[in-house]
Amino acid sequence: MDFSLSAEQRQIKDMVAEFVDEEVKPRAAEIDETDEFPAKLIDEMAELGLMGMPFPEAYDGAGLDYHSYALGLAELSRGSGGLGTIVAAHTSLAGNMLYAFGSEEQKQMYLSPLNRGDDIGAFALSEAGAGSDVPAMETTAERDGDEYVIDGGKLWISNGSVADTVTLFAKTDPEAGRTGISSFIVRPNEDDGFIVEGTEHKLGDKGCPTAELRFDAMRIPVDRRLGEEGDGFIHALKTLNGGRITIAARSIGIAQAALDDALEYSQQREQFDQPISGFQSIQHKLADMDTKLECARLLMHQAADKKMRGETFIKEAAQAKLYASEISREVANEAIQIHGGYGYTKDFPVERYYRDAKLNEIYEGTSEILRNTIASQLLE
Repeated sequence: MDFSLSAEQRQIKDMVAEFVDEEVKPRAAEIDETDEFPAKLIDEMAELGLMGMPFPEAYDGAGLDYHSYALGLAELSRGSGGLGTIVAAHTSLAGNMLYAFGSEEQKQMYLSPLNRGDDIGAFALSEAGAGSDVPAMETTAERDGDEYVIDGGKLWISNGSVADTVTLFAKTDPEAGRTGISSFIVRPNEDDGFIVEGTEHKLGDKGCPTAELRFDAMRIPVDRRLGEEGDGFIHALKTLNGGRITIAARSIGIAQAALDDALEYSQQREQFDQPISGFQSIQHKLADMDTKLECARLLMHQAADKKMRGETFIKEAAQAKLYASEISREVANEAIQIHGGYGYTKDFPVERYYRDAKLNEIYEGTSEILRNTIASQLLE
Protein backbone atom coordinates (compact mmCIF):
# COMPACT_ATOMS: atom_id res chain seq x y z
CA MET A 1 0.00 0.00 0.00
CA ASP A 2 1.63 3.21 -1.20
CA PHE A 3 -0.03 6.58 -0.55
CA SER A 4 2.74 8.64 -2.13
CA LEU A 5 2.56 10.23 -5.58
CA SER A 6 4.86 9.04 -8.33
CA ALA A 7 7.53 11.38 -9.62
CA GLU A 8 5.43 12.06 -12.74
CA GLN A 9 2.28 12.71 -10.72
CA ARG A 10 4.14 15.12 -8.45
CA GLN A 11 5.59 16.87 -11.50
CA ILE A 12 2.15 17.28 -13.07
CA LYS A 13 0.62 18.54 -9.83
CA ASP A 14 3.42 21.05 -9.32
CA MET A 15 3.28 22.26 -12.91
CA VAL A 16 -0.47 22.88 -12.79
CA ALA A 17 -0.18 24.47 -9.33
CA GLU A 18 2.40 26.93 -10.65
CA PHE A 19 0.16 27.79 -13.61
CA VAL A 20 -2.81 28.30 -11.27
CA ASP A 21 -0.85 30.58 -8.91
CA GLU A 22 0.59 32.68 -11.72
CA GLU A 23 -2.22 32.78 -14.27
CA VAL A 24 -5.55 31.63 -12.83
CA LYS A 25 -5.78 33.07 -9.33
CA PRO A 26 -5.00 36.65 -10.46
CA ARG A 27 -7.94 36.42 -12.91
CA ALA A 28 -10.38 34.41 -10.79
CA ALA A 29 -12.22 37.38 -9.25
CA GLU A 30 -12.68 38.96 -12.69
CA ILE A 31 -14.04 35.69 -14.11
CA ASP A 32 -16.46 35.49 -11.20
CA GLU A 33 -17.55 39.10 -11.66
CA THR A 34 -18.00 39.10 -15.45
CA ASP A 35 -19.09 35.46 -15.86
CA GLU A 36 -17.32 35.46 -19.22
CA PHE A 37 -15.88 32.28 -20.71
CA PRO A 38 -12.09 32.52 -20.10
CA ALA A 39 -11.01 31.82 -23.68
CA LYS A 40 -7.46 33.16 -23.24
CA LEU A 41 -6.87 30.93 -20.22
CA ILE A 42 -8.16 27.94 -22.17
CA ASP A 43 -5.69 28.71 -24.96
CA GLU A 44 -2.85 28.87 -22.43
CA MET A 45 -3.96 25.59 -20.89
CA ALA A 46 -4.08 23.98 -24.33
CA GLU A 47 -0.45 24.94 -24.88
CA LEU A 48 0.41 23.12 -21.65
CA GLY A 49 -1.54 20.02 -22.70
CA LEU A 50 -4.19 20.45 -20.01
CA MET A 51 -7.22 20.03 -22.27
CA GLY A 52 -6.61 16.35 -22.98
CA MET A 53 -4.71 15.13 -19.95
CA PRO A 54 -5.94 11.50 -19.63
CA PHE A 55 -5.98 10.55 -23.31
CA PRO A 56 -3.26 8.87 -25.40
CA GLU A 57 -0.81 10.84 -27.47
CA ALA A 58 -2.18 9.02 -30.53
CA TYR A 59 -5.22 11.31 -30.17
CA ASP A 60 -3.13 14.38 -29.31
CA GLY A 61 -3.69 13.88 -25.59
CA ALA A 62 -1.08 14.27 -22.87
CA GLY A 63 -0.98 10.53 -22.16
CA LEU A 64 -1.37 10.93 -18.40
CA ASP A 65 -2.99 8.43 -16.08
CA TYR A 66 -6.43 9.24 -14.65
CA HIS A 67 -4.96 9.91 -11.23
CA SER A 68 -2.66 12.60 -12.63
CA TYR A 69 -5.63 14.13 -14.44
CA ALA A 70 -7.62 14.28 -11.18
CA LEU A 71 -4.69 15.92 -9.42
CA GLY A 72 -4.44 18.50 -12.21
CA LEU A 73 -8.16 19.21 -12.12
CA ALA A 74 -8.04 19.72 -8.35
CA GLU A 75 -5.33 22.34 -8.82
CA LEU A 76 -7.29 24.12 -11.56
CA SER A 77 -10.35 24.17 -9.31
CA ARG A 78 -8.26 25.60 -6.50
CA GLY A 79 -7.84 28.63 -8.72
CA SER A 80 -11.34 28.83 -10.19
CA GLY A 81 -14.31 26.55 -9.69
CA GLY A 82 -15.75 27.59 -13.04
CA LEU A 83 -12.53 26.68 -14.80
CA GLY A 84 -12.62 23.29 -13.11
CA THR A 85 -16.12 22.68 -14.45
CA ILE A 86 -15.14 23.74 -17.97
CA VAL A 87 -12.32 21.18 -18.04
CA ALA A 88 -14.37 18.45 -16.33
CA ALA A 89 -17.27 18.77 -18.82
CA HIS A 90 -14.84 18.96 -21.74
CA THR A 91 -12.61 16.06 -20.67
CA SER A 92 -14.39 13.78 -18.17
CA LEU A 93 -17.70 13.85 -20.04
CA ALA A 94 -17.40 14.77 -23.73
CA GLY A 95 -13.85 13.47 -24.12
CA ASN A 96 -14.41 10.26 -22.20
CA MET A 97 -17.57 9.53 -24.22
CA LEU A 98 -15.62 9.75 -27.46
CA TYR A 99 -12.64 7.81 -26.16
CA ALA A 100 -14.65 4.99 -24.62
CA PHE A 101 -17.39 4.55 -27.23
CA GLY A 102 -16.22 6.24 -30.43
CA SER A 103 -14.87 4.44 -33.48
CA GLU A 104 -11.27 4.98 -34.49
CA GLU A 105 -12.39 7.42 -37.16
CA GLN A 106 -14.58 9.32 -34.67
CA LYS A 107 -11.71 9.58 -32.21
CA GLN A 108 -9.35 10.98 -34.82
CA MET A 109 -11.94 13.40 -36.16
CA TYR A 110 -13.54 14.65 -32.92
CA LEU A 111 -11.47 13.63 -29.88
CA SER A 112 -8.12 14.86 -31.17
CA PRO A 113 -9.29 18.49 -31.64
CA LEU A 114 -10.72 18.42 -28.11
CA ASN A 115 -7.42 17.20 -26.70
CA ARG A 116 -5.48 19.89 -28.57
CA GLY A 117 -7.84 22.53 -27.23
CA ASP A 118 -8.86 23.51 -30.76
CA ASP A 119 -12.46 22.54 -29.88
CA ILE A 120 -14.48 22.71 -26.68
CA GLY A 121 -16.65 19.76 -25.64
CA ALA A 122 -20.00 19.45 -23.88
CA PHE A 123 -22.20 16.58 -22.68
CA ALA A 124 -25.94 16.99 -23.26
CA LEU A 125 -27.99 14.61 -21.12
CA SER A 126 -30.25 16.51 -18.69
CA GLU A 127 -33.64 17.93 -19.56
CA ALA A 128 -36.18 20.01 -17.68
CA GLY A 129 -38.16 16.87 -16.79
CA ALA A 130 -35.28 14.40 -16.88
CA GLY A 131 -32.43 15.12 -14.50
CA SER A 132 -31.70 12.13 -12.31
CA ASP A 133 -34.47 10.21 -14.13
CA VAL A 134 -32.62 9.80 -17.44
CA PRO A 135 -35.20 7.54 -19.19
CA ALA A 136 -37.78 10.33 -18.79
CA MET A 137 -36.02 12.36 -21.50
CA GLU A 138 -38.17 13.55 -24.38
CA THR A 139 -35.55 14.40 -27.01
CA THR A 140 -35.93 12.07 -29.98
CA ALA A 141 -33.72 10.97 -32.87
CA GLU A 142 -35.63 9.47 -35.79
CA ARG A 143 -33.74 7.63 -38.52
CA ASP A 144 -34.31 8.98 -42.02
CA GLY A 145 -32.11 7.14 -44.51
CA ASP A 146 -28.48 8.04 -43.83
CA GLU A 147 -29.42 10.69 -41.28
CA TYR A 148 -31.09 11.15 -37.91
CA VAL A 149 -33.58 13.93 -37.35
CA ILE A 150 -33.31 15.19 -33.78
CA ASP A 151 -35.99 17.18 -31.98
CA GLY A 152 -36.16 18.29 -28.36
CA GLY A 153 -34.07 20.20 -25.87
CA LYS A 154 -31.51 19.94 -23.09
CA LEU A 155 -31.01 21.97 -19.92
CA TRP A 156 -28.09 22.81 -17.60
CA ILE A 157 -25.43 21.92 -20.18
CA SER A 158 -21.96 23.03 -19.07
CA ASN A 159 -20.03 24.62 -21.99
CA GLY A 160 -23.24 24.27 -24.04
CA SER A 161 -23.11 27.73 -25.62
CA VAL A 162 -19.40 27.61 -26.52
CA ALA A 163 -19.00 23.95 -27.49
CA ASP A 164 -17.74 22.80 -30.88
CA THR A 165 -18.53 19.14 -30.19
CA VAL A 166 -21.45 17.91 -28.08
CA THR A 167 -22.14 14.33 -27.07
CA LEU A 168 -25.93 14.16 -27.13
CA PHE A 169 -28.46 11.63 -25.83
CA ALA A 170 -31.82 11.07 -27.50
CA LYS A 171 -34.48 8.38 -27.78
CA THR A 172 -34.31 6.33 -30.96
CA ASP A 173 -37.10 4.09 -29.62
CA PRO A 174 -39.40 6.14 -27.34
CA GLU A 175 -41.30 3.03 -26.21
CA ALA A 176 -38.24 1.07 -25.04
CA GLY A 177 -37.33 3.01 -21.90
CA ARG A 178 -33.64 2.99 -21.05
CA THR A 179 -32.83 0.56 -23.89
CA GLY A 180 -34.29 3.03 -26.39
CA ILE A 181 -31.71 5.76 -25.71
CA SER A 182 -28.80 6.33 -28.10
CA SER A 183 -25.85 8.73 -28.10
CA PHE A 184 -24.59 10.98 -30.87
CA ILE A 185 -21.90 13.47 -31.83
CA VAL A 186 -23.30 16.90 -32.62
CA ARG A 187 -21.42 19.81 -34.17
CA PRO A 188 -23.21 23.05 -33.19
CA ASN A 189 -21.42 25.19 -35.77
CA GLU A 190 -22.26 22.79 -38.59
CA ASP A 191 -25.67 21.31 -37.77
CA ASP A 192 -28.69 23.38 -38.77
CA GLY A 193 -31.36 23.28 -36.09
CA PHE A 194 -28.96 23.47 -33.14
CA ILE A 195 -30.18 26.44 -31.11
CA VAL A 196 -28.79 27.97 -27.92
CA GLU A 197 -31.82 29.32 -26.10
CA GLY A 198 -29.73 31.09 -23.47
CA THR A 199 -27.50 30.59 -20.45
CA GLU A 200 -28.35 30.39 -16.77
CA HIS A 201 -27.65 33.06 -14.16
CA LYS A 202 -26.10 30.96 -11.42
CA LEU A 203 -25.12 31.23 -7.78
CA GLY A 204 -21.52 30.31 -8.60
CA ASP A 205 -19.46 28.36 -11.14
CA LYS A 206 -18.96 31.58 -13.06
CA GLY A 207 -17.05 31.54 -16.34
CA CYS A 208 -18.51 28.19 -17.32
CA PRO A 209 -21.65 28.86 -19.39
CA THR A 210 -24.56 26.60 -18.44
CA ALA A 211 -26.85 26.57 -21.46
CA GLU A 212 -30.34 25.62 -22.49
CA LEU A 213 -30.24 23.95 -25.91
CA ARG A 214 -32.98 23.24 -28.44
CA PHE A 215 -32.92 20.98 -31.50
CA ASP A 216 -35.37 21.84 -34.26
CA ALA A 217 -35.41 19.09 -36.90
CA MET A 218 -31.62 18.96 -36.61
CA ARG A 219 -30.16 16.51 -39.10
CA ILE A 220 -26.92 14.65 -38.45
CA PRO A 221 -25.35 11.80 -40.44
CA VAL A 222 -25.70 8.23 -39.15
CA ASP A 223 -21.92 7.95 -38.85
CA ARG A 224 -22.11 10.37 -35.93
CA ARG A 225 -23.92 7.86 -33.76
CA LEU A 226 -21.74 6.47 -30.94
CA GLY A 227 -21.93 2.69 -30.80
CA GLU A 228 -25.20 0.95 -31.60
CA GLU A 229 -28.75 2.16 -31.19
CA GLY A 230 -29.90 1.60 -27.62
CA ASP A 231 -26.41 1.88 -26.08
CA GLY A 232 -26.86 5.45 -24.87
CA PHE A 233 -28.06 4.78 -21.33
CA ILE A 234 -25.07 2.54 -20.59
CA HIS A 235 -22.77 5.15 -22.18
CA ALA A 236 -24.18 7.81 -19.85
CA LEU A 237 -23.85 5.71 -16.68
CA LYS A 238 -20.27 4.65 -17.38
CA THR A 239 -19.21 8.18 -18.31
CA LEU A 240 -20.81 9.76 -15.25
CA ASN A 241 -19.20 7.15 -13.03
CA GLY A 242 -15.73 8.24 -14.12
CA GLY A 243 -16.78 11.89 -14.05
CA ARG A 244 -17.65 11.64 -10.36
CA ILE A 245 -13.97 11.16 -9.55
CA THR A 246 -13.18 14.48 -11.15
CA ILE A 247 -16.05 16.27 -9.41
CA ALA A 248 -14.50 14.97 -6.21
CA ALA A 249 -11.26 16.53 -7.46
CA ARG A 250 -13.02 19.85 -8.14
CA SER A 251 -14.46 19.72 -4.61
CA ILE A 252 -11.03 19.05 -3.13
CA GLY A 253 -9.49 21.94 -5.04
CA ILE A 254 -12.10 24.40 -3.76
CA ALA A 255 -11.79 23.08 -0.20
CA GLN A 256 -8.00 23.41 -0.38
CA ALA A 257 -8.31 27.03 -1.50
CA ALA A 258 -10.68 27.75 1.39
CA LEU A 259 -8.37 26.10 3.93
CA ASP A 260 -5.30 27.91 2.58
CA ASP A 261 -7.01 31.29 2.85
CA ALA A 262 -8.38 30.53 6.33
CA LEU A 263 -4.92 29.54 7.56
CA GLU A 264 -3.34 32.70 6.18
CA TYR A 265 -6.06 35.01 7.47
CA SER A 266 -6.14 33.45 10.94
CA GLN A 267 -2.42 34.17 11.35
CA GLN A 268 -2.73 37.77 10.17
CA ARG A 269 -5.96 38.86 11.82
CA GLU A 270 -5.44 40.04 15.40
CA GLN A 271 -8.03 40.32 18.14
CA PHE A 272 -7.43 40.77 21.87
CA ASP A 273 -3.75 41.45 21.19
CA GLN A 274 -2.99 38.18 19.39
CA PRO A 275 -3.56 36.44 16.03
CA ILE A 276 -6.88 34.63 16.06
CA SER A 277 -5.01 31.42 15.17
CA GLY A 278 -3.96 31.42 18.80
CA PHE A 279 -7.51 30.76 19.96
CA GLN A 280 -8.44 27.14 20.48
CA SER A 281 -11.84 27.56 18.80
CA ILE A 282 -10.11 28.65 15.57
CA GLN A 283 -7.49 25.92 15.86
CA HIS A 284 -10.23 23.30 16.15
CA LYS A 285 -11.96 24.64 13.04
CA LEU A 286 -8.70 24.47 11.09
CA ALA A 287 -7.98 20.96 12.36
CA ASP A 288 -11.42 19.71 11.34
CA MET A 289 -11.19 21.39 7.93
CA ASP A 290 -7.85 19.78 7.18
CA THR A 291 -8.97 16.35 8.43
CA LYS A 292 -12.09 16.39 6.24
CA LEU A 293 -10.02 17.46 3.26
CA GLU A 294 -7.51 14.64 3.74
CA CYS A 295 -10.33 12.09 4.04
CA ALA A 296 -11.85 13.34 0.79
CA ARG A 297 -8.47 13.20 -0.93
CA LEU A 298 -7.96 9.58 0.11
CA LEU A 299 -11.40 8.58 -1.18
CA MET A 300 -10.64 10.25 -4.51
CA HIS A 301 -7.27 8.52 -4.75
CA GLN A 302 -8.87 5.15 -4.03
CA ALA A 303 -11.51 5.60 -6.74
CA ALA A 304 -8.94 6.81 -9.28
CA ASP A 305 -6.64 3.89 -8.44
CA LYS A 306 -9.42 1.36 -8.98
CA LYS A 307 -10.32 2.96 -12.31
CA MET A 308 -6.70 2.81 -13.45
CA ARG A 309 -6.46 -0.86 -12.45
CA GLY A 310 -9.56 -1.69 -14.47
CA GLU A 311 -11.50 -2.71 -11.37
CA THR A 312 -15.14 -1.88 -10.62
CA PHE A 313 -15.27 1.53 -8.97
CA ILE A 314 -18.97 2.49 -8.94
CA LYS A 315 -19.24 2.61 -5.14
CA GLU A 316 -15.84 4.22 -4.65
CA ALA A 317 -16.54 6.99 -7.20
CA ALA A 318 -19.92 7.70 -5.62
CA GLN A 319 -18.41 7.82 -2.14
CA ALA A 320 -15.59 10.11 -3.25
CA LYS A 321 -17.96 12.50 -4.98
CA LEU A 322 -20.53 12.44 -2.16
CA TYR A 323 -18.08 13.04 0.66
CA ALA A 324 -15.79 15.50 -1.14
CA SER A 325 -18.70 17.62 -2.36
CA GLU A 326 -20.27 17.89 1.09
CA ILE A 327 -17.04 18.65 2.94
CA SER A 328 -16.12 21.20 0.26
CA ARG A 329 -19.16 23.25 1.24
CA GLU A 330 -18.47 22.68 4.94
CA VAL A 331 -14.83 23.77 4.68
CA ALA A 332 -15.78 26.85 2.66
CA ASN A 333 -18.42 27.69 5.25
CA GLU A 334 -15.89 27.47 8.08
CA ALA A 335 -13.46 29.63 6.09
CA ILE A 336 -16.14 32.32 5.93
CA GLN A 337 -16.70 31.98 9.67
CA ILE A 338 -12.99 32.40 10.38
CA HIS A 339 -12.95 35.54 8.24
CA GLY A 340 -15.92 36.90 10.19
CA GLY A 341 -17.69 39.84 8.60
CA TYR A 342 -15.04 40.12 5.90
CA GLY A 343 -15.86 36.58 4.80
CA TYR A 344 -19.37 37.64 3.84
CA THR A 345 -18.07 40.31 1.46
CA LYS A 346 -16.35 40.15 -1.90
CA ASP A 347 -13.23 41.67 -0.36
CA PHE A 348 -12.04 38.10 0.21
CA PRO A 349 -12.53 35.09 -2.10
CA VAL A 350 -13.93 32.73 0.55
CA GLU A 351 -17.51 33.72 -0.31
CA ARG A 352 -16.80 32.64 -3.90
CA TYR A 353 -15.50 29.30 -2.73
CA TYR A 354 -18.75 28.73 -0.84
CA ARG A 355 -20.87 29.54 -3.90
CA ASP A 356 -18.72 27.36 -6.16
CA ALA A 357 -18.71 24.46 -3.69
CA LYS A 358 -22.49 24.11 -3.57
CA LEU A 359 -22.71 22.95 -7.19
CA ASN A 360 -20.65 19.85 -6.38
CA GLU A 361 -23.58 18.41 -4.41
CA ILE A 362 -25.92 18.73 -7.41
CA TYR A 363 -24.40 17.94 -10.79
CA GLU A 364 -23.25 14.53 -12.05
CA GLY A 365 -25.38 12.86 -9.39
CA THR A 366 -26.99 14.66 -6.45
CA SER A 367 -26.00 13.64 -2.94
CA GLU A 368 -29.33 11.84 -2.63
CA ILE A 369 -28.80 9.84 -5.82
CA LEU A 370 -25.25 8.96 -4.77
CA ARG A 371 -26.47 7.60 -1.46
CA ASN A 372 -28.89 5.41 -3.42
CA THR A 373 -25.99 4.23 -5.60
CA ILE A 374 -23.80 3.39 -2.62
CA ALA A 375 -26.61 1.54 -0.88
CA SER A 376 -27.44 -0.48 -3.99
CA GLN A 377 -23.80 -1.54 -4.29
CA LEU A 378 -23.77 -2.60 -0.64
CA LEU A 379 -27.02 -4.53 -0.94
CA GLU A 380 -25.87 -6.43 -4.05
